[in-house]
Amino acid sequence: MKRRLVLGLGAVAPFVHAQTERVLRFAWWGGSSRHQATLAALRLFERRHPGLRVKAEYMGFNGYLERLTTQIAGRSEPDLMQINWAWLAMFSKRGNGFADLHAQARRLQLDQFSPADLAYGEVAGKLNALPTSFSARVMLWNRLSFQRAGLALPTNWDELFASGRAFRKALGEGHYPLDGELYDMMLLSQSWVQQRHGTPFVDPDARRIAMSEAAALDWVRCYRRLVDEQVCTPLPLRASLGGAEKPTEQQPDWVAGRWAGNYTWDSLIGLRASTLPSADQLALGEFPTLPGAQDSGLFGRPTVMYAVGRSSAQAEWATRLMNFLLCDPEAAKLLGRTRGLPSARSALEVLRAQGGLPPLELAAHEQIRAQREAGRLRHPAPLFEHARFLKFMREVFETVAYAKTTDQDAARRLVREGNALLHRL
Repeated sequence: MKRRLVLGLGAVAPFVHAQTERVLRFAWWGGSSRHQATLAALRLFERRHPGLRVKAEYMGFNGYLERLTTQIAGRSEPDLMQINWAWLAMFSKRGNGFADLHAQARRLQLDQFSPADLAYGEVAGKLNALPTSFSARVMLWNRLSFQRAGLALPTNWDELFASGRAFRKALGEGHYPLDGELYDMMLLSQSWVQQRHGTPFVDPDARRIAMSEAAALDWVRCYRRLVDEQVCTPLPLRASLGGAEKPTEQQPDWVAGRWAGNYTWDSLIGLRASTLPSADQLALGEFPTLPGAQDSGLFGRPTVMYAVGRSSAQAEWATRLMNFLLCDPEAAKLLGRTRGLPSARSALEVLRAQGGLPPLELAAHEQIRAQREAGRLRHPAPLFEHARFLKFMREVFETVAYAKTTDQDAARRLVREGNALLHRL
């Protein structure tokens, strides 16, 4: 009887354990390095909290938004999730699409973040998300290609516009000083217009187009000038070489130095350098600015953010996991730069003390920080990167790139159809 009782208890024990085990769901997208680093950090969190298991739901970016949209609509979203900043405008227009982190403030080290970083996660007075890092646009130049062309690296708009034909004259057909996808060139052109007119395309505080039709016309003409004066790789050319959105580092012309620059996110510097014969040939350029401009027009926002699901029954533990991933020193060592240089001051200091941070990425980080602290990098409108709005802008600029419209008609569409779309979002 005694043996039979012991066996009975042994059989029950796993069932009791299964019933009491706490399971948190955490979803993110990324590549292999991000996946492996995150899984290692999650194992550390589990070891520190016996009886808790984190169910990792990870994948590449393609399909992630669609899956999350379905889950949120069905109130079956993960407890903790990685999101893009622009998705706050899609899922939480009034601040109630995600859990309000103010309610969990005692479990978060909010003092590790600047007020500006926290503001990116605020919606209608509620703290919906926290940033892993901040990313903005930078100019990258292949110094060896410019040396071959006998040109100095561009430091202002006049030098940038003049570099196209000078490059072609010195090195021949097929050489461009700058490469970028369509969206990259749209953002670069918008910076010029924002510096000149003092306004972005979308009002950051209202659902309306902030540019006049005259300013929108300058936007279109600036983009066309970059192409016509052979400064940047034309969209039809990129499309013919494996797809218009094929990453720069995968382009043979970039690897060979025939495309000598890139306007991109600072978080992608490592990727851009990875296929060059020597990473030392890549240089950080000055951001071109018109004389007297009060606004750089530089586009920046959180690289990615963490949010807690509004349907989560375990908001406390989801918040603890969020804080661990963002601020814990050991987690910082494991995660490294897989989501950019950390916004949390303590995590960034851990990486600095550990050593090995690429000098070019640190220089870009400091360049962006200086722009932010000087008030020259404004908080953009989240709706600018709304998926439907991005699709609309790209379609308009594609008609410009393929000469299927006039500059005036494109500008009118941007303002009039843009306003109509913003009111529907």
